[in-house]
Amino acid sequence: MKYRGLLVAGTSSDAGKSLVTTGICRFLSRQKILVAPFKAQNMSNNSMVCADGAEIGRAQYLQAQAANAEPESAMNPVLLKPGSDRRSHVVVRGRADGVLEAGEFATGRKHLALAAFEAYEELAAKYDVIISEGAGSPAEINLRAGDYVNMGLARQFSLPVVVVGDIDRGGIFASLYGTVGLLGAQDRALIKAFIINKFRGDVTLLKPGLDQLTQMTGVPFWGVLPWLPDVWLDGEDTLQVGRWRDATPVATTAPRVRIVAVQLPRLSNVTDLDALASEPGVELIMTTDPLVLASAEIIVLPGSRATVSDLMWLKERGLAEVIEKAAAEGVPILGICGGYQMMAGSIEDPIESKVGRVSGLALLPTAVVFHEEKVLGRPTGEWRGHPVQAYEIHHGVATVNSGEAFLDGCRFGSVWGTTWHGVFENDKFRRAWLLEVAPSFVASDGPGFAAAREAMIDTLADAVEENLDTAALLAAVGA
Repeated sequence: MKYRGLLVAGTSSDAGKSLVTTGICRFLSRQKILVAPFKAQNMSNNSMVCADGAEIGRAQYLQAQAANAEPESAMNPVLLKPGSDRRSHVVVRGRADGVLEAGEFATGRKHLALAAFEAYEELAAKYDVIISEGAGSPAEINLRAGDYVNMGLARQFSLPVVVVGDIDRGGIFASLYGTVGLLGAQDRALIKAFIINKFRGDVTLLKPGLDQLTQMTGVPFWGVLPWLPDVWLDGEDTLQVGRWRDATPVATTAPRVRIVAVQLPRLSNVTDLDALASEPGVELIMTTDPLVLASAEIIVLPGSRATVSDLMWLKERGLAEVIEKAAAEGVPILGICGGYQMMAGSIEDPIESKVGRVSGLALLPTAVVFHEEKVLGRPTGEWRGHPVQAYEIHHGVATVNSGEAFLDGCRFGSVWGTTWHGVFENDKFRRAWLLEVAPSFVASDGPGFAAAREAMIDTLADAVEENLDTAALLAAVGA
């Protein structure tokens, strides 16, 4: 079988592979090509639940939306969710599948490779073109023997490869040259093009370097993508946390409500904050500084992949004390999933941290128990008459003993908690909640968050169409 597709590799993490893949998927969909995204293995704590209850990386879910395809587990068959610096929780085909220790990363992944290749075959049988996103860099020669997400995937399915480099970091020519130079001859033969990403300035200044690098490597350039500060879609690694801070500020004369979110070490589903950050009447800051946290009008404790560990970190850094003082003073505090669990009176965790019973922040009348089976779902509900669509991914289950019902969680005084992710993507709910907890908030009558996300996807596709050699792209994928 001849596979029609492309691997989007990068010189490093955060080079722009996810966004380039998203843009290419939307561009090809505009050409009426049946296209699907794929990432063999994703290491991320930002995930989403598909309609069938399968968990995949948030970036792949977004790429499926860009491709106008139904998100499914085959698009991200292996998801590694770091729980510490030496251990990752493994999700295979959307379901929990044990853990992977650091020492097993190079040698313990053969069954994961098989699952990934089988998933690719499934997609290839249903779609005309598969746009695959690599992970990290294809030049990680220490991992090449067991690789199935970069050149190992490309070799398995004879995929052409484009290498994306981030010029904003500096050293772009060296990083592109070095990436190709470290590859073996068979891998190098699959590299069909370079793309430079995040360029600011006059592209003609780059041309001598582009020409020379092509002469040295034999690899042509498909083009140079511009810096797009207003595109900060669903990232997957920690380097992208708070990327919306680079966006062009929305012109407004209204005062902004200052929301401060704690940047936990094992932050999970930070995309919960994106819709809040997009509100013109909100200033959203992420911090690990107790003094900055104390300046908040609203505090958010987001999700965590290591609830008990991050709770201990809060206490060690003095952040827990700030949160407790703020609650006593009536400052609105919201906990989402792991952040909600931290505010319980007690946490019983024989699963994630395996430490047993610990005391929480005791800000909510709840008790949390972690269970072996992960809860995955797409719940719906309402609050104050506003419909809410959400998703949930958690081992910890909270028992609510008193207080006011709030979605699946509760409210007690100025403290709110829910395990539901994505609730702020519901525009009417988001604005109504902000008005209740911060009466000074001025709601926008502009487009909702879903429309803003679609606009960002289209901006990416426009950049692909206007700045890349799309004829070469289409030829490479056999379209």
